[in-house]
This record gives sequence, C-alpha cells and structure tokens, in this order.
Amino acid sequence: MASISSVGIGSGVLTSELIEKLANAERAPVEARLNRQEEGITAQLSLFGQIQSAVTDLRLPSRTLANPSLFESKSITSGSSAFSGAISGNAIAGNYTLEVSALAKSQTLTSGLFSDKDTTKIGTGTMSINVNGVTAVINIDNTNNTLEGIAAAINSKASAKVTATVLNTGSGYKLALSSNQTGLNNTIQVTVADTGDGSGTDMNGLSRLSYATGAYNLDVSQAADDARFKFNGVDVSRSSNTVSDLIQGVTLTLSGTNQNAPASLIIKNDTSAVVDKVKEFVEKFNALKTLINDNSKFDPSGANENGMLLGDSTTRTIMTQIRRVVGAPVPGLQGASVQSLAEVGISTNFETGLMSLDESKLLSKLSSAPKDVSALFSDQGRTTDAQVKFETSSINTKPGTYSVEVTTAASRGTFSGNVALGATTTIDADNDTFSLKVNGTSSGTITLTAGSYTQEQLAAEIQAKINADSNLVAAGKSVTVTLDASNQLVINSNTYGSKSKVEMLTVDTNTAAQLGLDVGLGVDGVDIQGKINGVVATGVGQTLTAAKGDASEGIRLTITGTATGDRGKVTYIEGVAEQMVDLVTNFISVDGSISAKNDRLKTELALIDQDRAKLNERIESLTARLSRQFTAADIIISQLNSTQDFVSKQLAALAGTNKSD
Repeated sequence: MASISSVGIGSGVLTSELIEKLANAERAPVEARLNRQEEGITAQLSLFGQIQSAVTDLRLPSRTLANPSLFESKSITSGSSAFSGAISGNAIAGNYTLEVSALAKSQTLTSGLFSDKDTTKIGTGTMSINVNGVTAVINIDNTNNTLEGIAAAINSKASAKVTATVLNTGSGYKLALSSNQTGLNNTIQVTVADTGDGSGTDMNGLSRLSYATGAYNLDVSQAADDARFKFNGVDVSRSSNTVSDLIQGVTLTLSGTNQNAPASLIIKNDTSAVVDKVKEFVEKFNALKTLINDNSKFDPSGANENGMLLGDSTTRTIMTQIRRVVGAPVPGLQGASVQSLAEVGISTNFETGLMSLDESKLLSKLSSAPKDVSALFSDQGRTTDAQVKFETSSINTKPGTYSVEVTTAASRGTFSGNVALGATTTIDADNDTFSLKVNGTSSGTITLTAGSYTQEQLAAEIQAKINADSNLVAAGKSVTVTLDASNQLVINSNTYGSKSKVEMLTVDTNTAAQLGLDVGLGVDGVDIQGKINGVVATGVGQTLTAAKGDASEGIRLTITGTATGDRGKVTYIEGVAEQMVDLVTNFISVDGSISAKNDRLKTELALIDQDRAKLNERIESLTARLSRQFTAADIIISQLNSTQDFVSKQLAALAGTNKSD
C-alpha cells in the first residue's frame, strides 16, 4: 500500500481508494466462484466422511455374523441350585436330568490337642505323606518340630498334595492336614519314622502324627468322598465336584444335593445373539441407505436444491455392489433350505431400498436349519468325506466346490519292539528303566513300577510312565503304546508328519531281551500328500493346504484315516456377512472407491488454493499496474494544473496592466 499512498495528490481523483475498488471489482466474481466451489467440495468431503463412517459401522455387525462360532453359541439352564453348568466347548443341545446325592469331599485329619503352637516340641524324624500313590518325605528336626514348624515344612513341599493348618480350638491347638484334592482316591496316609524313641506307631513324640496301618493316631475330621449323582437316571460318581467329561463341551459344577428331586439341565442354541446381530446389520444398512437417499433427491420443479449425491458415480457403485451382495443367493447353498436373506425374513422395500426383519421367520430358520443360516452369513466349508475336516480359508479363497485327493496318507513316528511278549512279564530292577526321544525331545530316566503284568497291562504301564515324564509333558509330547499282531510292543508318537519321531536312547540290562526294546531309531512319520482342486497342495502332518494362485487358495483341511485316492469334495461357502466385510474393507482401503473419492476432493481443494494464489498474484499485478498508470496520470495532471496556474496568473497580470492604461 505504501507504493500507492501518494497517488491522487496531483489530481485528487486518481486515488489509492479508486485502485482498491477497481482491484476488488476484478477479484470479486472470481473469488465468489472459488468460494462456492470450496464450500461445495468441503460439504462433499464432510458427507463422504459420514458415508465412510456409515460403511464402517455396517462392517462391525458383518464381522461378527461372519464368524461361524456365533451360530454355535449355546445357553445352559439349571433347574436346581444343587448344580450349574458352563459351556466350555462344542456343546450339543439336549435336555438332561441330574439328581445329586453326595458332594465330593477332601479328607481332613487332625492331631490331638497341644497347649501351644510354637514352643512345645513334638518330636523328630521323618513324615512320609502319601496321597494317591505319590509320597513326599518331610524332615522334622529340632529347628521345626513345633506345630507351626511342622505345618510350614509340610506346606513348603509341593509334592505333599496336602495343606497343613494349625487350628486354635479355644482350648488348645491342633494340626490339621487336608488333602488338596477331593475324592476317595485322595485319602492321606502319614508314615512316621520317629528318631526320638525309635517307634513310629506309639502315641509319643512325632508318632502322634502318624496315620497309617497300625498307627491311626490322627482323627478323621472329614472323610474323603466322591461326588455321586444320577444323570438321566444313570448312577455316576466322580472324585471332583467339577465334572467336565460327562457332557461334551459342558463343565458341571456340583454345589449341593437334590436327592429325590431330580432337576433339569437344558442346553439349547442361543439364538438371541444371532438375532441381535442380524438386527444391527439391518439397522446399519438402513442408516447407510438413508444417508445416501437423503442426499440424492431430485426436484424436477427446480424449486428446491437437488441432493449433493445426485448423479454421483462413487455412491452409485457402492450401493450397486452392496445390493448385489445382500440380494443374490449365496453361491454354494443351491439346494439348501436357506439360500438368500429373504428366506430368513430380511426383505427390501422396492421404493426406498430399506431393509426390514421378520424376527419370527429368522428364529424359525435358526431352529430348523442352523447350519444353513450360518453358511448364509458366515464362511463355511463342507466336505463329503467324514474324515476330511474343513479348518479355514483365506481372503483369497473363491467360493466353489473343489476335489480332494490324497496320494500319501499321514503317519506317525513309530518304534517297534522285536520280542513277542509272553502272557505275563515281570518288571524288576534289571528291566525297569529306559529313556527315549519323542519328536526331538529327550525324556528323563523312565522307571516302570515293579510287578507282574499281562501284555495289555505292560503296554498301559509303559504308556503312562512315558506320558508322565516331566520333560515330555513340558514340551507337549506324548505317545500311545500298543501291541502288534505278534504281541510286540509298538510306541507311536501322538503327532503326525515328518517331525514325528520315536528313538530309544537307553535301556536297562534285560530290557532288550525281555521287552524287545533296544537302543535305536524308529520309523519316522510322513506328511500327508495330495491335491485340492487338482493342484498339488502343501502337506504338514495331517493338514493339507491348497496351492497359492489357485481358486481354492487358503483352504486348509485336516485329513484323518489311511485311505488314499479320491477323498470327495470340499465346498467353500462365503456368506453375505463375510462378503460384506471384504466389500467394505475394499471400499475404505487405500485404493478403495471411498478413499479415491476423498483423494479427488482433496486434490480439487488444493487446486482451488492454487487458483486463489494465482488470483492474488493477478490482483497484485493489476494493483501495481494501476498504481503506475495513476501515478503517471497524476504527474501529468499536476503539471497541467501548474501550467494552468501560471497561465492564469499571467493572464491576470495582463488584465491588470490593461486596466492601468
């Protein structure tokens, strides 16, 4: 402005104010156009932000409905406070009755009365506490032979499987030993070796804490007991009040008795969760459709402004693809009782395009065809061979039916004995130890319990001791021990595939001769080999995974049994919700249609900013040019004014002279 501040001094007309008015007159129509464009694009960005949010909201219930586990949900109802149940796996719907007559209890033994807990010396020696065949030895000496000291020593020994407590009865103190587990198998035996008087059975010294044959010196405050109940009228007993091996996928908790009053336990499909998510799916779809409808209105009279999305290709494409998903039958469900959303009560208004849900129809189909309803929404694999199990798919898997062929069945690593067992085998100090390696993990020294065994008993003993080895347990490795047709021992790894191996590392003096188990390698397992859709698949263990690049890519099957050749078909069904998840993910991805639209609008805003910068440059140039022109004109006018003044003065002077003459 400094450059034009003196403009107009000479003329009084060509002022800086006039320059600004001329510049503003040049700027105004262009700036108004840019403002209108910016407002329109900003409004579109805001609207597409709402559309992106609505599309994302639609994906949320779709993702839940796309998970097959939603349709496997079960609820469990108990008809008595004596027991309750929890779904812990793939439970099967059913109605049962339970009548609990006794709860499982842990045994509690208590000592005689002592005057104090921390000064009276009980005695010295060892206490061997045995619970269910496991013995823990506790050393008692002059540093810990009070009631509190003995309790602390017992509790520090995890293998004792009991909890020791010092009880204040009000008239003295008692030592209480409680088994950590309920049931008749978990009774307590305490054998004492008393170093005070040499007797472990009398009522003196440490022997007062004995509870074994010949010396039951402790009192049974609570007897061990098994839980006893009738399940659908059948007598059942368990060592624990928590029962997880009675009904598939259900854990029962017994908390009281209801003898002579059997009560129901009902397991049924939990359809409420499915209905809620289907309702949410419909609501979110309608929210998106309403948003687009409201902004796509057309007024043929021209009295009102048309909707911002009228004629917009992006939203038209989005809704076309969504309608195609929700309106078409699901591929792979041909011939099923449910093939489309309309058949589960979801209808579309032909005028508005909005959905509505008939809940009663949905519930009816969930009751009559739950697997088909699940496939309608979620992804599902169906096989024609009972020993072929569909595990999973991937985003690249195309819906369709594919052939399954096994060329080599999976097998387990095996170590076989080479001596036929007799009718009975004696295990003693010369054949009771060995060590082995299972799937690459070495066991510790395994010791068999001495005794005489039948063939089946010996196989069971070897299996039990191998599977109890701490090294193998920690690594999750286990075996199965059986007999072959010649009554020779066979040790099989419990996993399949090329990593499945059994190797005998060490044996006892007579183990090879009497049990047929000698140091050496077994036969390694092999991975399954085969084809899916006629293309060679990848096999690991019993799992066959379809080849990349094929339409079946991502399908993973677990195939059991030894049969080779044609193993039937696998059909991959991609339900509506699963398709919707993929579709929405594509819409909002980096190169998706919504992202592309937002990018274009942002680019247009950037171009407007550039046009504003160019306009500013043009106006500045115009202002500078006008300033130069006005300044030059002002100088000329000023000069003319000066000349005018001079001439006027001269004329005035001449006029005065003439008057004097």
